[in-house]
Amino acid sequence: MSENRSWSEEIRVEANELADTIKGLVREGNVRHIVIRNPDGRTVLDLPLAAGLVGAALLPVWAGIASLAAYAARYTVVVERTQPASPATQPPPL
Repeated sequence: MSENRSWSEEIRVEANELADTIKGLVREGNVRHIVIRNPDGRTVLDLPLAAGLVGAALLPVWAGIASLAAYAARYTVVVERTQPASPATQPPPL
């Protein structure tokens, strides 16, 4: 049985960097969930990502992210990542 290791991190970005940051995170492949929060801490966009998600499926999302960037603000991007556990950390087979 394999277990995935997961963790989350927060990235603070300016509005003009928001779309590029999100695109880069999606391309990484180990990102499972992205939450974008405004400066007040309010969630603006909650984006669960499925494995193998193609870029064309995200076209409406890119339009939404671009409209957020129109506001001159600093956003917080919360990223949840997963990575398969290494063989050294997996329990031995029974």
